[in-house]
Amino acid sequence: MRIAIVSTPFLAVPPRLYGGTELVVHELAEGLVERGHEVVLFATGDSRTSADLRSVYPQAQWPPEMLTDLNHVSWAMREIAEDGKFDLIHAHSAVALGCGRLLPAIPLVYTLHHERDEQLSAFYRHCRTVHYVAISHDQRRREIPLEHIDVIHHGIEPSKYAWSTSPSGDYVCFVGRFSRVKGPQTAIEAAARAGVPIRIAGEVHPPDESWVAEALRPRLVETHVSYMGSIGLEEKRPLLRDARALLLPIEWNEPFGLIIIEAMLSGCPVVAFPRGSVPELVEQGVTGYVARDVDDMASLIRPGGAVDHFDRRRCRERAVQRFSRARMVDDHIGLYERIRRSSTLPFSRAGRASRIPA
Repeated sequence: MRIAIVSTPFLAVPPRLYGGTELVVHELAEGLVERGHEVVLFATGDSRTSADLRSVYPQAQWPPEMLTDLNHVSWAMREIAEDGKFDLIHAHSAVALGCGRLLPAIPLVYTLHHERDEQLSAFYRHCRTVHYVAISHDQRRREIPLEHIDVIHHGIEPSKYAWSTSPSGDYVCFVGRFSRVKGPQTAIEAAARAGVPIRIAGEVHPPDESWVAEALRPRLVETHVSYMGSIGLEEKRPLLRDARALLLPIEWNEPFGLIIIEAMLSGCPVVAFPRGSVPELVEQGVTGYVARDVDDMASLIRPGGAVDHFDRRRCRERAVQRFSRARMVDDHIGLYERIRRSSTLPFSRAGRASRIPA
């Protein structure tokens, strides 16, 4: 197939540090190219990819801004229309749903990367021909009913992550965006109650700056806390490999959480609160533990607790089985092929409908 993937203009593909959507886009594009598909990736010019890269912005445009997204996506859609030879568009920006109406002959797939948002849900009601991809069953249940929707869990190339049968460190860790709902302050508290050191890595986005200044920064200087700043894969790989556990005390219904599968692929148990996708991603005692509250989390990570008797080899094997890039790409190819077979639009290889139904 010839596939157009439309990423965001906000971060490079793959992202240098923080960035979930763009990391998934990278894994999907690389996997599709490996399978022999012709992929054109519309992303920022500082991206690195095996696909044919096209860009209107030479550098990532941060922070996110609506007109920047509109400019990037509308330009990409014009490029796709002028090319005329794409079998399918896979977009990762909601703007593409509106622009996609101008290309009714080419099937459009759109991945939901966000928690339910009422404005977006109202918009989706008007985009009934789009093929939606939910990233967890929990996310799908919380979204409005959509006529065409499949659940495909994220996947990452396992060879990027190192693992060992036992951790070499005495610490637990937290990796993620610094926000109240992500729970870094709770992770610090759980580690304090357990009497273990914790390494904290992440960055703050503008909406959370005041909360971080008031509630989190004072805790980052506590004696059992080591603050690492924002980290990329090179720092994340040894951090997860050597950690006794990754703590994920989330306070929101997170649709997925890539750090969960990054830890699992590192053989590192995930200890998380049962919100959002956590119960369907974390297998109790196999890839981690679902904790009831902060005291339960502290009990699990206390020296001699459950994480010290954890089978990291089995965790890694199960993560490869469920969350590898190969599995994710298989699922997407299956969806793409099903869309092509079931399409009711009489479109030609040139990508133009011979007759568009009224």
